[in-house]
Amino acid sequence: MPNSRSENVRLKRRYYEYLKHAKGLSEKSIDQAAAAIDEFETFNGKKPFSVFHVQHATNYKTQLLEGSNSDTGKVLSLATVRARLKAVQAFFVWLADQSGYRSRIRYCDAEYFTLTARDERIATAPRKKPVPEISQVERCVDVMPYSTAIEKRDRAMIAFIAITGIRDGAVASLKLKHVDLKAGVVFQDPREVKTKFAKTITTAFFPVSDKLEAIVREWVEFLTNDLHFGPDDPLFPRTRMKHVKGKGLQAIGLDRACWSSANRIRQIFSAAFQNAALPPFNPHAFRNMLVRIGMERCKGPEAFKAWSQNLGHEGVITTFSSYGNIPDHQQVEIIRKLASTMGPNDALEQCLQAALDAVQRR
Repeated sequence: MPNSRSENVRLKRRYYEYLKHAKGLSEKSIDQAAAAIDEFETFNGKKPFSVFHVQHATNYKTQLLEGSNSDTGKVLSLATVRARLKAVQAFFVWLADQSGYRSRIRYCDAEYFTLTARDERIATAPRKKPVPEISQVERCVDVMPYSTAIEKRDRAMIAFIAITGIRDGAVASLKLKHVDLKAGVVFQDPREVKTKFAKTITTAFFPVSDKLEAIVREWVEFLTNDLHFGPDDPLFPRTRMKHVKGKGLQAIGLDRACWSSANRIRQIFSAAFQNAALPPFNPHAFRNMLVRIGMERCKGPEAFKAWSQNLGHEGVITTFSSYGNIPDHQQVEIIRKLASTMGPNDALEQCLQAALDAVQRR
């Protein structure tokens, strides 16, 4: 048994090196794959991978479909099940090509980790996510306190993401030198900013709210004039913590360092919107919001291409397919307007009215 376990460890280590250097996956993606493979290995009694049988795959799949989240107790979503199965499947596809395993594992064996066609469609179906209106963002920052440096930072960060649409991971790593207030531009340099796919992105402030832009400008001036931050200091510095006797760790101000991840940013967003009696919108929802605004304002392909590019998209197809969903009620209203331009049609009008009523009752 020790030999088989050490062999499993060796194989997994080689596979993770393959994912990193041959596939170019990030550490986060590799960690997710590793978690799924470890889960399968544990479920299968730590048996050596060399004795893999298709029944092991089907049993594991059944266990996931019938299992629940250890934290919430809820049944695992099909999207989660699919992600774990795909991670383990990819490992066995790789393993089938390794010396000493070609005669034991066939490529088709890995296909047993696949969901049914029906479950696959459900797992990959797009989910409707709440998207804020710009007025809701303004309402949120209106009720946020801003007397301390930490409060000013939190308020400015929400305003900043609203007028730039920059991803929270990139925001966490931005420095003051990346923002040109005079030009109203943010330069996302992948050598220092954690952009998606390490892309170089130039983002102009979206003209969506004078109020929010003013908050951002005031924040940058506060950092430079009051706190004497320099170009290489973070745009949104992490909180400085100190152990206070009898109180434990306490926030005492801002540190001259960036956050290591975007987790704290998401927590700030959730708390701020809930305190404003609004849905807990996450930072990514602001990108959907900006796309919707762009679809309304841009009057031609050139304008929308610029709007799309400002979000860091190389093509407008990405903007439309990933962010351009129209709310149900608006979809019905648009179709109604199109019907009115085509001449009277009582039957169609009644049908559309019934559809609109159904959407509004949800």
